[in-house]
Amino acid sequence: MPRVPLSRIALARSGDKGAASNVGVIARTAELYEHLRRELTVERVQAHFGQIALGEIVRYEAPNLRSLNFILGDSLGGSGSESLKTDAQGKTHGLAMLQMELDTPDELLAGLEDA
Repeated sequence: MPRVPLSRIALARSGDKGAASNVGVIARTAELYEHLRRELTVERVQAHFGQIALGEIVRYEAPNLRSLNFILGDSLGGSGSESLKTDAQGKTHGLAMLQMELDTPDELLAGLEDA
């Protein structure tokens, strides 16, 4: 089973929610959404963002959108106007999420290059 970057199987959007950032991960297919539901856990996201998300991470599911939405608590150093961080609005957190790698079955990867 190949280990692939999340960017190969999903898209992401991110932004700020006060002192937290919001990262939405959108699966490219319904089958990949089910794979992400199983594999893209709060624990994995916490390990990936351990140096950035200092608070609680919460995951919401939106199956009608093939999407998982993560709130990364205390990841912005206050809020947009308070923070000294370079990205005080969390716009790059979606890109950072897409760098995470997941083991993904070959059959779920078939045809993605054409999508």
